[in-house]
Amino acid sequence: MPFKILAINPGSTSTKLSIFEDEKSVYNINIKHDSTEILKFEHIIDQYDFRMHAITQSLEKEKIDISSLDAVVGRGGMLKPIPGGTYYVNDAMMEYIKKAVRGEHASNLGCIIAHHIASQYGIPSFIVDPVAVDEMEDIARYTGMPEIKRDSLFHALNQKAVAMKAAKDLGKPYKELNLIIAHLGGGISVGVHKKGKVVDVNNALDGDGPMSPERSGTVPMGPLYKMVFSGKYTLKEIQRKNYGQGGLVAYLGTNDGREIHERIVNGDEKAKFIFEVMCYQIAKEIGSCSTVLKGEIDAIILTGGLAYDEIAIQEISDRVKFIAPILIYPGEDEMEALALGALRVLKGEDTAKEYK
Repeated sequence: MPFKILAINPGSTSTKLSIFEDEKSVYNINIKHDSTEILKFEHIIDQYDFRMHAITQSLEKEKIDISSLDAVVGRGGMLKPIPGGTYYVNDAMMEYIKKAVRGEHASNLGCIIAHHIASQYGIPSFIVDPVAVDEMEDIARYTGMPEIKRDSLFHALNQKAVAMKAAKDLGKPYKELNLIIAHLGGGISVGVHKKGKVVDVNNALDGDGPMSPERSGTVPMGPLYKMVFSGKYTLKEIQRKNYGQGGLVAYLGTNDGREIHERIVNGDEKAKFIFEVMCYQIAKEIGSCSTVLKGEIDAIILTGGLAYDEIAIQEISDRVKFIAPILIYPGEDEMEALALGALRVLKGEDTAKEYK
């Protein structure tokens, strides 16, 4: 009999549910939440009862019997820095999340919702590779300012998932491979996977690395701190220029890759150039990462939503194909990644870790 797993992924204005039987997705629900209702809650954790009610109603409406589940897995949130892998949801994890020590994010609700559902049936609840995965080597943490160190906050769930797929396709264990993985989405993270650990990665959330559809990436500090102290901008406005209103949207007025692609195809020279700038910066980041592995690289992997765009793939590949073979895994199937992380534990192929 296949293992039956419920995966839960809370987003800013939606909660996605998927039921898997082993690797196969057999049911998907995307619960849309009214943004005006969401905004009524001061803190993310305050949304718990609201979201649980919506989940229960949706499951009942679809007449889904979850009593036969073997496990429930939720999206991991802003936990303390931890190694990658699948973790049991425990009291220590939930208490840390409730305090929002490292910040508030909708994914913080994943472990709590998963635990609530699983506890009703006496089955395990898990999270898999949250954004807080931190396997960086110490040398990668340091900057030129002793007061500031680099943090590991990136698209760990998808990067780890495609690393596993690549390992299978390459016929070697993940722990024996050296990979550079570029997640190309609204934010862009480029990770150095050295023998199963992400030993270096740009902080995709906090202005580090290449620009993306909605983030500025690294910018020269001199002009930045002149802007900060010019009196023209509030701290929040500067933050929005870095995150949410930076990158492609700042130059082109949209972060929609499909719209930008159409503009390029239709002869928009500005869109073509700015898009090339982003791809140039991504390729440059990949090249920089290759030095971490001293050129011993099994593959470069391009993934995320922009990996569907043939212009982006061509622009980046032309600049980095001399480094290593390029593998493309477009999209970001978070639900599958969550379910497979739980499945590996249920099958005895992996051991779930304890959060402490």
